[in-house]
Amino acid sequence: MDFSWLRNFFYSQLFVTPAYPMNDFTDQTVIVTGANTGLGFETTKHLVRLNVSKVIIAVRNLQKGSAAKEAIEHATGRKGVVEVWQLDLSSYESVKEFAAQVSNLERLDAMVENAGIGGEKLELMEGLESTITVNVISTELLALMVLPKLQETATRFNVQPRLSIVTSDLHFIVKFPERNSQDIFKELSEDNSHFAERYQVTKLIEIFFIRELGLRINASKKPKVVVNCMTPGACVSDFFRDPSFIQRITMPIMYKLIARTTEVGARTLVSGASAGIESHGEYMADGVVASPSNLVLSAEGKDLQSRLWDQSIQRLEDIQPGISSNI
Repeated sequence: MDFSWLRNFFYSQLFVTPAYPMNDFTDQTVIVTGANTGLGFETTKHLVRLNVSKVIIAVRNLQKGSAAKEAIEHATGRKGVVEVWQLDLSSYESVKEFAAQVSNLERLDAMVENAGIGGEKLELMEGLESTITVNVISTELLALMVLPKLQETATRFNVQPRLSIVTSDLHFIVKFPERNSQDIFKELSEDNSHFAERYQVTKLIEIFFIRELGLRINASKKPKVVVNCMTPGACVSDFFRDPSFIQRITMPIMYKLIARTTEVGARTLVSGASAGIESHGEYMADGVVASPSNLVLSAEGKDLQSRLWDQSIQRLEDIQPGISSNI
């Protein structure tokens, strides 16, 4: 467990305000997953304000997505920009159907994979624990399935597309004993003795995925797509829609003392979606490139990153044969 992050975390929360986004998204098409509420909703508002040509909000519930679209149009005064598409990350078929729609777009300049869940009890989806399915496997599946459209956009429009995954600074404090298992995802789906940190573990795995994907994109001869991940910090959010007894006590205190507003947190997502080559394969905090945990940077982390990649790709190939050739 890496406790050295605490000082930096509290300093960031109390004294650092991510810069207000000013990047111009004119002519660009962007996808934001989980955008009918919270960070995704505020990120979309920023993008519309920044002249994005089209922003697709990917949501599980189309009715809630339509309500979010109307609210964004009312807030920004721009209509005909937001599109609502259905995406359920608990279903691999839904991910594949969404990616098929993406392949028909004229262009895709950026995708912000913001959608995720925090499991409250061990529940299986697609044969794996729910947060592993949603936050890891489906998120990676979507990333690799839309990569060809991002590559095509890079060549056709001579631009630098971005693929961003929202992670968390809570990855600094995980124990993650399951990392020593032969099949890490199987162990995470069967052993609930450390379930309280499962969400944080999925965020750590996302960081390893982005770092390894960045290396493999560098080695590829295909058009380069910038991939990065970012933490928004602790933000006022409705992410925990059914909080535990302890969360009902502690969260209001945390929100009052240190939490950022959702709008401010969303600024970090926009930073990732507009970042340059300096962010490729990197972790971002406060809207800039930062160092991840000691575990990520260690020799053990390097080996773990490789093992997680191999085990992820094996599962992804079972879901979508040939997907690794997209890199």
